[in-house]
Amino acid sequence: MKQIANWVFGALLLSSYQVVIRAATGVTKIGGGVDYSLFLKSDGSLWGMGFSAYGQLGDGGGWNDNGTATSTNRPEEIVASGVVDVGAGSDFSLFIKSDGSLWAMGNNAAGQLGDGSFISTNRPKQIVSREVVAVSAGSAHSLFLKTDGSVWAMGDNYNGQLGDGTFNTTNSPEEIISGGIIAISAGGGHSLFLKSDGSLWGTGDNVDGQLGDGTFIKATKPERIVSEAVVAISGGGSHSLFLKSDSSLWAMGYNDYGQLGDGTSISTNRPEEIISNGVVAISASAVQSWFVKSDGSLWGMGAWGLGDAGRPRQILSNNVVSVSAGYDHCLILKSGGSLSAMGFAGAGQLGDGFTNNSAWVPPEQIFPRPQSVLKISASSNYELQFQASVLFGGTFHLRMSTNLAQPLDHWTPISTAVVTTRGTNNFTATLANVLSPSATPYFYILESP
Repeated sequence: MKQIANWVFGALLLSSYQVVIRAATGVTKIGGGVDYSLFLKSDGSLWGMGFSAYGQLGDGGGWNDNGTATSTNRPEEIVASGVVDVGAGSDFSLFIKSDGSLWAMGNNAAGQLGDGSFISTNRPKQIVSREVVAVSAGSAHSLFLKTDGSVWAMGDNYNGQLGDGTFNTTNSPEEIISGGIIAISAGGGHSLFLKSDGSLWGTGDNVDGQLGDGTFIKATKPERIVSEAVVAISGGGSHSLFLKSDSSLWAMGYNDYGQLGDGTSISTNRPEEIISNGVVAISASAVQSWFVKSDGSLWGMGAWGLGDAGRPRQILSNNVVSVSAGYDHCLILKSGGSLSAMGFAGAGQLGDGFTNNSAWVPPEQIFPRPQSVLKISASSNYELQFQASVLFGGTFHLRMSTNLAQPLDHWTPISTAVVTTRGTNNFTATLANVLSPSATPYFYILESP
C-alpha cells in the first residue's frame, strides 16, 4: 500500500495547510540513444521512453499498420528486476543482468544484437549466459566486456570498428582482445578500449581523426593511442573524449559544431587537452559533448547552441553525478538518484509527457516524478486559490486529507485536470466548492497521474 512521505514543500500562507510528495526508488544508471532513453533503478528494474520503431525499448513496439512507429513519452518499465548495466545504441539496446547474462533488443539489420541472425526483436533476448560485466552500443555495432577482461564484438564492421582485422560484419559475438581491458566505448563507426595500465586503444573509422593517432586512416585492429594515465573513455559519432588521472579532459576528431570544446570548428587527429582539471564524468554523442565537474556542475559543447563560441557552457551548477548523451538529448543523473533530461523531445525521449521537437527543452526532472510546489493564497468555504511552480510537465490533480499518514488512494480527490503544462512553468488556479479547513487541518498534494 502506498504511503505518503512527510516531506513538506512550499511556504504556505495559511499555516494549517501542508504539501507533501512521495518518495521513490532512485535511478542508478542511464543510457541515451537516438530518440529514446533507458535508465535503471536501484531495485534493478529497467525503464525506457521515446521511439521504439525497431523494438529498442523492448516493450513489444514497432511500426504500426498506418506507417507510424510506436513510442512513449512517459517512462515505462521494461524489465522488473535484476538489471545491472545498460547500453543504448542508435536503434537497439543492450543490458546485463546480475547473473552476468547479456540481453539485447531492437534493430538487428547488421547483426548488432549478436544472436546469430539479422532479425530484429522487440522483446529482450538473451545473447550470452554469463560473465558479462559491461556493454556499449554504437551506431550499428556492439561491444561487451567479460570478467576475464576480454572484449567481444558483433555487428557492422564497414569501418573496421569490430577490430578483428577485417571489414566483415558478424551476427555472433567474436573475441577481439583476450584480456586486460577495464572499459569499452562504441562510437558511431569506431571503438575505444581502456586497458588496466591506463593506455587507450582504438579501432575503426578515422576519417575525422577520431582515433587520435595522427592520421585519417581506418584501423581494423586496436592500436594504442595514449600510453598511460587514462581513466575514462567515450566515443561519439565521429569524435572521442577521454579523461586522465589528473581529471583533465581530452578530445579528438570531428569538430564542425564545436563539440571538441577547443574554441574552433576545426577537426583534429591528435588528442588535445580541453579542460586541465576537475572533470569526473564524460559522454559524447553524435555532435555534442558533455562532462561533469567535481563540484557537481554539468557542462556541454557542440550543436544546437550548446556551446559558447566552441567553448564549454555550464548547464547546471551542482548535484550532477553523471550524464549520458543521446543523439539530440541527454540524461542527467543527480545525487540522491533523481533523473533529469534535456534536449529535443520529438519522440518522447525526454519522458516528460510531451512530444515536441520544435524547441530545445532545458533540464527538467523526470524521475521521481516531482509534485508541484503548492502555495495556498486564499480560501473560503467554497473556493480555494493557489499558486504552483511545476517541475514536471503534465496534467496535475489536487487531493486532500485530514491525516498525513493515510495512503494516497484514501485521500479525497478535490479536482481533476487542474492544469496541463510543461515543466518549469508557474501557474495559478481557482477551485470551486472546496471546504475551508476551519478548525481541522487539511493536507494537500498536487500530483501528476
